[in-house]
Amino acid sequence: MVKPAVAAVALASFAWAIGVWAAPISVRDSFRIGSAGSSYCSAQPVATDPALVGMFDAGYAITCRDAALPVGKLYLLRSEGASARLAGLRTRTATCKPAGRGAIEQLGEVSISNCTLNDVPVTYRTYEFRRGNTLYIAEGLAGYDSALRLGLRSLVADAAVDGEVSIAMTGAGDPAAFARVQAGTLDPTRALSEAYRRNNVGSYADAAEFFAAVGSAETAPISRAEALINEALQKSNLGRFQEADALFARADEQVFGDPIDGRRLRNYRAMHLLNQSQPDAALVELAKPMPAFAARSAEQDETRPSIDSVTSQRLNSEAGVGQQLGGASDDLTPEEKGEILDGQALQLRGTSLRLQGNFGGARDALGEADTKLAAVRGGRVASIAWMRSQIVGDLGALAEQTGNIAEADRQFRQAVIILETNYPGSAALLNARARFAGHLARSGNVTEAETVFREIVKSHGDASTLPPSFARVLRPYVDILLKDGATPAEGAEIFAATQLMMRPGLAQTQAILARELNGGTGEASRLFRQAVSLTRQVERTRISLTRMEALATPTATEAARTAALRVDLDTARKAALATQSSLADYPRYRAVTSDIITLDELQKALRPGEAYYRMTVVDEGIYAFLATPTSAGVVKLPVTAGELEAQVKTLRESIVTVERGQQVTYAYDIPMAHKLYGDLFAPFAAEIARTKHLIFEPDGAMLRMPANALITDRSSVDRYAARVAANPDSDFDFTGLAWLGRDRDVSTAVSPRSFVSLRNAPPSAGDKAYLGLGHNSVPAGRAAGPQDAIDVNCMLPLASWQRPISARELKIAGDILAREGSRGVDVVTGDAFTDTAIEARDDLKDYRIIHFATHGVVTAPRPQCPTQPALLTSFGPKGSDGLLTFREIFDLDLDADVVILSACDTAGTATAVATQSAGLATGGDVALDGLVRAFVGAGGRLVVASHWPVPDDFSATERLVAGLFAASPGTPTVTAMRLSQAKLMDDADTSHPFYWAAFAIVGDGEAPLVRSKAR
Repeated sequence: MVKPAVAAVALASFAWAIGVWAAPISVRDSFRIGSAGSSYCSAQPVATDPALVGMFDAGYAITCRDAALPVGKLYLLRSEGASARLAGLRTRTATCKPAGRGAIEQLGEVSISNCTLNDVPVTYRTYEFRRGNTLYIAEGLAGYDSALRLGLRSLVADAAVDGEVSIAMTGAGDPAAFARVQAGTLDPTRALSEAYRRNNVGSYADAAEFFAAVGSAETAPISRAEALINEALQKSNLGRFQEADALFARADEQVFGDPIDGRRLRNYRAMHLLNQSQPDAALVELAKPMPAFAARSAEQDETRPSIDSVTSQRLNSEAGVGQQLGGASDDLTPEEKGEILDGQALQLRGTSLRLQGNFGGARDALGEADTKLAAVRGGRVASIAWMRSQIVGDLGALAEQTGNIAEADRQFRQAVIILETNYPGSAALLNARARFAGHLARSGNVTEAETVFREIVKSHGDASTLPPSFARVLRPYVDILLKDGATPAEGAEIFAATQLMMRPGLAQTQAILARELNGGTGEASRLFRQAVSLTRQVERTRISLTRMEALATPTATEAARTAALRVDLDTARKAALATQSSLADYPRYRAVTSDIITLDELQKALRPGEAYYRMTVVDEGIYAFLATPTSAGVVKLPVTAGELEAQVKTLRESIVTVERGQQVTYAYDIPMAHKLYGDLFAPFAAEIARTKHLIFEPDGAMLRMPANALITDRSSVDRYAARVAANPDSDFDFTGLAWLGRDRDVSTAVSPRSFVSLRNAPPSAGDKAYLGLGHNSVPAGRAAGPQDAIDVNCMLPLASWQRPISARELKIAGDILAREGSRGVDVVTGDAFTDTAIEARDDLKDYRIIHFATHGVVTAPRPQCPTQPALLTSFGPKGSDGLLTFREIFDLDLDADVVILSACDTAGTATAVATQSAGLATGGDVALDGLVRAFVGAGGRLVVASHWPVPDDFSATERLVAGLFAASPGTPTVTAMRLSQAKLMDDADTSHPFYWAAFAIVGDGEAPLVRSKAR
């Protein structure tokens, strides 16, 4: 990714612009409800509403985070009979009690009525307040009462009033889903304006939803090409480059020589290339000839016809090469739009040249861009203000790179001021401030840099709303604090700052599970789980509907399916909203949980002998943080991300690799395993030596490598080398090596918040000990694959089912538990082990341990096929495909202390297709986001999963599992695993990590596999 780029103009040019949040709400397309910086609800003008009959009437839809539909309405009515008209309209959907009187802060006495919705038993509330000849109304679900009250106060004040919004939130909703609901309340023209505005402020995922809403409207105010180009850029901004490439290719087919769309495509492709740190390719793209504008007549020039599409662009997102040409006039001529786009191209050219080191050429291009933009309406177009603010930053970067620190300081400050004036509180402003702070740090103004960075971190506790690039702009802050060795206070700041950097989607799923479990087992917990399930149902139904609606020429069957999906989506949204509103009756779910926890909170959760080691990879830099109950430290590691990737690749390939279709294991690279240990842990050697339980939160390449297979002691490496030198045939004998996992337990975590939350969760309430599942029956004459597979060539070959995994390890585990007197021990194999049978069971939540021993599906049959992580099962009756897929697993109802996945590569990733099929809009592209995430989502607190194919040789896996279950009741799972692994380490035949190190214990490994008799 490229670093942010910006450039210089006089601020007076933008003095005309009024900040959008400072304007009266009556002239805005939306306004927040609740205090700035912590608002979870907003209001958007409604396009049509039968309550609006006069030209001075106005209505708004209230939307809130995690709500699948608008939760209420606001009205400002000056027409006669408004109250009676609204009451009549309300009878269609609700039954209301007679109105009473009450009071609302700052307003005084209001009329209040409590109603019940006709289709679901949920309370609906109305407030009416009259001032002069104007009637103000707020009405909606009672679970959102605080939003109704604040919305009414804001409407009366014609300004967003600060106050607390207390609503139920599960955390399961994709932040972009909030934008999706908002976009659905606006007419297409307003939605388009809002799409570009959100682009301006750096809310790229939100903008994508608004563009999608506009593009799918029957009367879309933009061309298909413009919609595709914008969608492509959003994918690029979010780091999904392959999807962006495909969308740009589709857009190219739709441009048809249009001079505006052609320029937009050129510029956005250049931004896409800059997002990927390819300035050379961006310059080639920018040099392409563009279609000329058709000659215009004098009559056309005089009429200056309005243009439907908004003149707006967005400059490079991720890298901050620019902030979007924002909200614009609708009366710009095509030629003026072309001038703005060509000015943007020059700015992008200047950015690319600067990144190449051609500072003179960059300055010339930026100056030319500034001149061209200033010539359009005297520079008084909002989109030009955005462009020129980026030029300010670009010139600031140039000044710094050429040693003119004073000029750079002036320019960077000016870029921040422009954004503060126009878009306060935006993600773009956060990026600009962080970029400015980075400049301050590099130029020696460390004190001010720290102050700015500290304010950024404290102002934002929700990492889900930040772009992936935010980690990059925070990196200088961490470097400042580490420069002379971080003090305890600075270490705590680094710990907080790095939690704003993106983690696997598993972290979100674990946190949601912990909230459910900590809510108890009563009605509140049931509602919470139902709300989470309905949220996913809404998302996957929406995705299916989107795919069907995209069909160019649907068949009759497809058209019927599309109609049915629309009904299903409406039903699911209403059910989700009703459940969410009911959940607000329970205060524990009205508390909003930040992604960030303090260092003190983490240390209080740690036990004596424990250490939490956290990695954070930013570009090529790697930072490591280690906390114990009484100490903490942070360092920048001496290894780069690229070097780490190469080291892990070397180790993984010596464990198992595929050559000519066959799995091959080589002698483990012992020197590399010791070097990697030193690179990661040497700065904390003393603390690690005292640690009995290491909670390891990996990042980057280490997400694919178990830490327990690293080697701590150089002398053991030397002894191994001497032994092999004396007897070359002993190179596979790794006994006697000082493995990190020999003397200490190792758990895998994915975020401090999710680890602490799960540690505090109660254990399973199941009254049965164990359910073992595996050993599929061999099918005959049948191909298989996911039921929703479109391409028959993506079906798995029948051979996949021909060599079932032995059920011996399941029977061993079951026998051990039965001998110890555990109640409820069941092993299901053969014809009874089918995907449909597992899905149909209503007793899965009764088992504390669920153990699968079968084949895992982690790769697609062919490169063009989407990967759907799954476990192989036997084939059942109609409806069975012999696979328990990611989506199907997520839908299971478990209450398990431990889930054991004794199958190949179960700690791997999930594709976007698989993730979306389960109704998840985030995560999926990193290790642990596949089957592990699915089983956590189903209700598994701790998941034991494999990093590579589990071996059959020497009965290694059976022995490992037997040892795991043979540990004394009450033994922590992670300790039982270590003791079992040690036996294989000490056997020359199974001392290679291939045999004993595959399994990662994901979650709080201190939880016992087998409970003590006292429990």
